[in-house]
Amino acid sequence: MNRIVSVIVNNKPGVLNRVTAMFMRRGFNIQSITVGATEAEGQSRMTIVVADMDEPDIEQMMKQLHKQIDVLKVTEVTEQPMVARELALIRVHSPVPTRGVLSTLIDPFRATIIDVGVETVTIQSVGKPEKVDALIALLRPYGIKELARTGVTALSRDSDTVGEVARLQANTLSL
Repeated sequence: MNRIVSVIVNNKPGVLNRVTAMFMRRGFNIQSITVGATEAEGQSRMTIVVADMDEPDIEQMMKQLHKQIDVLKVTEVTEQPMVARELALIRVHSPVPTRGVLSTLIDPFRATIIDVGVETVTIQSVGKPEKVDALIALLRPYGIKELARTGVTALSRDSDTVGEVARLQANTLSL
């Protein structure tokens, strides 16, 4: 199982480089990394997905991240209730006669065709990484010309929401 770490940093030049260099020095493999602005001015959130690691390695990685200049907060969200999504743009070979089939194929994934060319269509898919993987596997036989994925972006669920869901589930089970 991959581990997901959320890191809040000051939005300054060189921060991403220092963080990724730390991973390189320690021999930790980054599966994906996304970085973007947060709700707080001057701060960014890094969502880092790393290959499965044992507990001592995770603890070591967390300690090393905390030591980095401009790192404000480090949280492993793998085991927490969270919302995680990924975006994929997929350009697929699609002569005009096959476009209806492609539309039908992508519909259950809530994917959309966002660009149409003479011989290709570009499909946008947003969802859990497993969902994106499944869509890509279905599209491969049609001929994927280009593929771009963002990597996982994740937020912990609001504790009030988690408590409410648990309460609703308990009430449903007692009925």
